[in-house]
Amino acid sequence: MKLSVIIVNYNVKHFLEQCLNSVRIAEKHLSTEVWVVDNNSVDQSVEMVKEKFPEVHLIANKDNRGFSVANNQAIKQSKGEYVLLLNPDTLVEEFTFKKVVDFMDAHKDAGGLGVKMVDGNGNFLPESKRGLPTPAVAFYKIFGLSSIFPKSKIFGRYHLGFLDKEETHSIDILSGAFMLMRRETLDKVGLLDETFFMYGEDIDLSYRIIKGGYKNYYFPETRIIHYKGESTKKSSTNYVYTFYNAMVIFAKKHFSLKYARLFSLLIHLAIYLRASLSLIKRFLSSIFLPILDAGILYVGFYFIKSYWEQTWLIPNGGSYPLLYLLYIVPAYIAVLLLGVLLGGGYDKPYQISKMIKGLFLGIISILVMYALLPENYRYSRAIIIAGTFWGFISLSGLRFMMQILGVKDFGHGKLKKNRVVIVGSPDEAQRVAELYRSTEQKPGFIGLVTTSETHKQNKGIIGMAYQLSDIIRVYSIGEVVFCAKDLSAHSIIDQMIQFQNKGVGYKIAPEESSAIIGSHNISTTTDLFMLEVDSIHQAENKRNKRLLDLFISLLLLLTLPLNVWFVENKASYLANIFSVIFSRKTWVAYDLREQNNTLELPNLKKGVLFPSDAFIKEKLSKDTRSRLNLLYSRDYKIVNDLEILWRRFSQLGRK
Repeated sequence: MKLSVIIVNYNVKHFLEQCLNSVRIAEKHLSTEVWVVDNNSVDQSVEMVKEKFPEVHLIANKDNRGFSVANNQAIKQSKGEYVLLLNPDTLVEEFTFKKVVDFMDAHKDAGGLGVKMVDGNGNFLPESKRGLPTPAVAFYKIFGLSSIFPKSKIFGRYHLGFLDKEETHSIDILSGAFMLMRRETLDKVGLLDETFFMYGEDIDLSYRIIKGGYKNYYFPETRIIHYKGESTKKSSTNYVYTFYNAMVIFAKKHFSLKYARLFSLLIHLAIYLRASLSLIKRFLSSIFLPILDAGILYVGFYFIKSYWEQTWLIPNGGSYPLLYLLYIVPAYIAVLLLGVLLGGGYDKPYQISKMIKGLFLGIISILVMYALLPENYRYSRAIIIAGTFWGFISLSGLRFMMQILGVKDFGHGKLKKNRVVIVGSPDEAQRVAELYRSTEQKPGFIGLVTTSETHKQNKGIIGMAYQLSDIIRVYSIGEVVFCAKDLSAHSIIDQMIQFQNKGVGYKIAPEESSAIIGSHNISTTTDLFMLEVDSIHQAENKRNKRLLDLFISLLLLLTLPLNVWFVENKASYLANIFSVIFSRKTWVAYDLREQNNTLELPNLKKGVLFPSDAFIKEKLSKDTRSRLNLLYSRDYKIVNDLEILWRRFSQLGRK
């Protein structure tokens, strides 16, 4: 056996399916065995492997043992002369295995090898080649010097930016996404250090390979797509904390005590710095547009008020009091902008239609409240209406100007995303088109691009694959889907790299799969895994869920003398109402009882009730409750919360 491919999987079934499809093609050119170690996934990954890839050696763990332990399980049982650790969110080219093994055979000093990696949009991933993270290198990385001077031999050592990415080089650190090693090297230096649960283990093993007298190589003559941790949010504070703490473990293991302490200090400084900057950036980003809108509206109200005062009031011996501009106008603006918020006008990408809808909501609210005010506080309705009309014109103009200037989040993102071309044979392209039409995405335009001259006259075909650049431009395409059945991985990667600067997103439709896989989401008709369509982390759904929590809580509080008799634990019930009002809890959230905290789900406050509460009479297993958590997250609707609240009203006092 020449090669053992080992893939550790955790809740990324559709990525795994695509990865195994590409591995199946690549192993035709080399004697290969494939191992999949599943760390207790709840998305039916194990069942998929058994059904579609019976030739794969499958280890199904009953708990999440982490990356190192799971890889070591398979390495100990594998028989290949070479061992390849491969991430499930990757796609390999057809001759990748043959090329890398031939290189290793020709270079007896090679203990490990990594390849050129690109992301799901064809962009080169700098972690394809890395230097040893010494305290100095870590300092340059943490404080941004490596980003400012990426090609510097002093500051750019973290990603070795001064080395040509198109040439083979001896490097320090390999990426765990694709890490090929000689079996005799592993026998000498040892397997992955199981102290590392996730992150850092590849750095540790790479360093031990070098200390063992071998070299690590960066080999760019073959490429893989690496979707770069779709199951992990790499910009999150949690990721930063986990990754950098892995670096602390590495430093304590390999550096002197003095260096390890310095490294630890830098890492913890980085954690707090990154977390603080992230919070500040998020806050400023969220308030910038509302403050700008408020300023524009205030200027408009000021001049409208001045004109109205000069034209109608002063000639008749009257004027508006100072409190009108100090308190009344800001109150009008606050209600108008609250309407914009509730109407989705501040959801990204910013849409003019939602902003207009929000202003309508705001003006109606103001006019209703106006009728309830004492007469001495009822200032001119004309100013309110004129000020809102100014808002329609000025705020629409602002957003339109931002679109023209190409400012991020102000573009026609939704329109472009919904203009799709599918590249493949007519039959396969039609199958993928039907997948799109059967999901909630429903693109506004789907064009078929064929790979064969004999099919170019078929119905629905708008061009040939070699015309893709012109098709993207002429039809304003926002998304290109490649049919893996008809195009090689090599061809797909070539085209992604060629068009990566056109602002186009790319997805791949694996053969005989209900999934369409891209760099930001998976869309499927059967699993409802549609993160960009209707999931709980979307701004609109988060806002609706919070509004529902407040509405239900206030309703329960107002009717407390009546409804309290239907709840079992009355003291906790009252405490729960106030906890939800003050955003310490939410009425419905994930059921995390007896669950590992390792499942990647969008954050929610602690719930009083759970998705599993919808099934009153059924005794649900731990796995079933986990699947219900996933479905609740991926297909969130307000009606789901209402149904659970109705069915388990008596449990609203649950502690």
